[in-house]
Amino acid sequence: MFDYKSAFQNSVDQVRSEGRYRVFADLKRVRGQFPLARRRRADGTHQDVVVWCSNDYLGMGQHPAVVEAMKTAIDLSGAGAGGTRNISGTTRSAVDLEAELASWHQKEAALLFTSGYVANEATLSTLQKILPGLIIFSDALNHASMIAGIRNGGGERHIFRHNDLEHLEELLAAAPVNAPKLIAFESVYSMDGDIADLAGTIALAKKYGALTYLDEVHAVGLYGATGAGVAERDGVLDGIDIVECTLGKAIGVMGGYIAADAVIVDAVRSWASGFIFTTSLPPALTAGALASVRHLKAHPELRDAHQERAATLKRRLSEAGIPVLPSVSHIVPVHVGNPVHCKLISDMLLEEHGIYVQPINYPTVPKGTERLRFTPSPDHDDAMIDKLVDAMDKLWSHCNVARRPVAA
Repeated sequence: MFDYKSAFQNSVDQVRSEGRYRVFADLKRVRGQFPLARRRRADGTHQDVVVWCSNDYLGMGQHPAVVEAMKTAIDLSGAGAGGTRNISGTTRSAVDLEAELASWHQKEAALLFTSGYVANEATLSTLQKILPGLIIFSDALNHASMIAGIRNGGGERHIFRHNDLEHLEELLAAAPVNAPKLIAFESVYSMDGDIADLAGTIALAKKYGALTYLDEVHAVGLYGATGAGVAERDGVLDGIDIVECTLGKAIGVMGGYIAADAVIVDAVRSWASGFIFTTSLPPALTAGALASVRHLKAHPELRDAHQERAATLKRRLSEAGIPVLPSVSHIVPVHVGNPVHCKLISDMLLEEHGIYVQPINYPTVPKGTERLRFTPSPDHDDAMIDKLVDAMDKLWSHCNVARRPVAA
């Protein structure tokens, strides 16, 4: 008989032996105290911590307008959506949210999914059903959800070197002229913090007759005059055919969506298994997301404060010789390069200093590029930054990790 249990145990042991076994922190977010949280230790005791790795970039998951909208929705409609939209109908707040999202991205329509991952996987795989012979050109550092969708569609695909438009053009030029094509890329790449050349990519798409598919999950709410993302900031929203985003990061709740021409959205809605056969988002989430989006559109000062906090943290860490990777976005990645050291620093920051930042290791990033990824919010004050930099300065030498030269 096959030893199933041993096979599963061996797979876990392999991850442990490589120093990349993941342990989830038992954290309790406390309303109104973001970015503070209460951690429950294994022995049952509690510890106050500052969270430095949340993707709730602006703390909107704690915002009174969002919380109140969600409570009201539960009082009025109950907890669940009742099933898929095809069978159980559509919640009014979902319809209103899709209209708001479409307007935000200057598109005709939008479509909600249960997560950003599902939005990417379902849409990219479905496009290959709708467009027979579609050739997809995918950035080498695209998110796992994009990769899954492209692979699951089963069509022809080509990977271009990260943010390398010359390589992309070589691949586009070699493709059949009359074949349908799609360029799939992200705006902000969350592990390195770099930003794609949207205008350059759009120009190539027009030159070679390709659609553009832009993942803005780490940019929506954070860039542009109203927070619609890098495409809005760069003035190129009209050059993006399909934009995909999440409700689970800067918007602060849960879910994902696409926005595009009405006929594109209608086709995906009609064909995508990941939409058709999945229970829809409950009223509380759609109502909370709607309140969050409306608040973000009206408050650009949140984005200004967010960028200032990120710039301050990068500067302070660099001055201490901590190897901050080059980043032109709000992401603050610190290179460690070893999974054991990365986990050790993370554990010591948590246990000794009440600073929570998860180690980022393979398969999220390539082996040898392990890092700590800090995501400061407008609510991370100077005292929190001082404490973090001081702790990093002490632990860096203790863990024998290379420093950068201190800036003059």
